[in-house]
Amino acid sequence: MPRVSLDLELPGDRAVVDSDGWRIAPGLVPGEPNQGLVAEMRESPARLPDYDDSWWPQNADIQERHSVGFTFAWYRIKITIPAQVKGENVAGGRVWFETNVDNYGEVYVDGNIDRDKWVVTGNNTPKRILIEDPAVPGTEHVIAVLVANAPLGVPVGAIFMRYATLAFEPAPGA
Repeated sequence: MPRVSLDLELPGDRAVVDSDGWRIAPGLVPGEPNQGLVAEMRESPARLPDYDDSWWPQNADIQERHSVGFTFAWYRIKITIPAQVKGENVAGGRVWFETNVDNYGEVYVDGNIDRDKWVVTGNNTPKRILIEDPAVPGTEHVIAVLVANAPLGVPVGAIFMRYATLAFEPAPGA
């Protein structure tokens, strides 16, 4: 199987993974006072796969700029691993989520993060996050990306995702 990919901004590509699109909401804890920014908070529930994001705008544009100084936002998408992508069987291969956020980001898959590999450090830093190995068609996943404006002491610019793709690749040695 050659590498094939889907652009998670395109409705046709999202349909392949049975996704209704991106949902975006501002704040470390969307909907909470002060956007959920409280001292010594232990975690944000927005990273969890069963978090209710139904009130967030659907089919949001990941490249739309959001910023008012010190800014956080969550970007979430639900996907289902398909049996085929662009005529290629994906079962047994690897599935990667690839993105680039401006400025700081964290990528959670089904509520989990690899703190060594899935934290986006710095502006324009591409990231590849393993979603499944081996790929199992029909498996559902929630990808949640927390994006923050930086530097935190004097934020500049805006927050957004430059791109978001799913890449399907053969398993090593296949």
